[in-house]
Amino acid sequence: MLKGLAITPPILGRITIGKLVENNGKRLPQKDDQFTITSQLQTKEGWIRHPLDEQLRSAQEGKLRTIPIRLLFSDPDLNLRAEYALFDRQTARPLCVGDGEQCKRRTRDGMETLPCPAPDACPLAQGGACKPYGRLNVLIGDDDPLGSFIFRTTGFNSIRTLAARLAYFKAISGNRLATMPLELRLRGKSTRQSRGTAIFYVDITLREGWTLEETLAEAQRLDDWHQQTGFDQKALDRAAKAGFANGAFEDSAEESADVVEEFYPDIPHTAAAQALEGQGGHNSQPVTLADKLQAKSQQGKAEPPETESIDQDAAPPADNHQQPSARQAKRA
Repeated sequence: MLKGLAITPPILGRITIGKLVENNGKRLPQKDDQFTITSQLQTKEGWIRHPLDEQLRSAQEGKLRTIPIRLLFSDPDLNLRAEYALFDRQTARPLCVGDGEQCKRRTRDGMETLPCPAPDACPLAQGGACKPYGRLNVLIGDDDPLGSFIFRTTGFNSIRTLAARLAYFKAISGNRLATMPLELRLRGKSTRQSRGTAIFYVDITLREGWTLEETLAEAQRLDDWHQQTGFDQKALDRAAKAGFANGAFEDSAEESADVVEEFYPDIPHTAAAQALEGQGGHNSQPVTLADKLQAKSQQGKAEPPETESIDQDAAPPADNHQQPSARQAKRA
């Protein structure tokens, strides 16, 4: 096995709650209130839809808001991988990923393991450069028992909800998460940050029309069948865990370019890099963004931003009009 290359589940397609649209010569993400299942092929018009998309959509009167799924693994952390991620917007290379305690970061000395204070307290995360980033792999249909569809998100609501559901379903099923018939469901809510407009996020629930008892009984039946036929779920989980651990970053260079375009569209330069532009002479100035990030981290912590960004699930477009601060209003 090639060292440094993360071995990830085979991907058959993508699940999104938005799309990329052309706007003034730029490809920008546009949020949606429904799922779209695509293949791994794209044209100038965008990603080509997977045949399953039309099949499931026709049964829901055109709006695809639920997807029947199963999970590949019994370990929730293998199905959903979530971390804080910092990408170089210009090269689409992942520079730093962490879990709030430790991070793996590219530096001029190579890959290093360093403390991770999380974005709110990290001087490298200014301007929204570092975000929570989650990837969920699910099975749709029965054609390929090991081929999955991937849902990527930088939304707090989706990551938090999915992590909780997976942990709870594992607990109540007696570690039979991989054999439970479940459903990916799109939910909505409003917050003060969204100004009352609906924000859509992803949840995992029981399938429509199924009770918890029926779901658990089916999970038990399928688990017994796997054992009779020699299907070793524990060995599959071990193989997946070893594959993920084989590389520092999960996304390949090709995938990272798509991730940056979709989830990091408004960050041409990190604040850390901007703060170092023009400082020092030719020999002392870092030559890459990784070098600049390392140099910035050695300068001490910066003040945290005053405002939080709107949730990165299917949120409405940000309003550019800013309300005056209390101090400005008082002066007026």
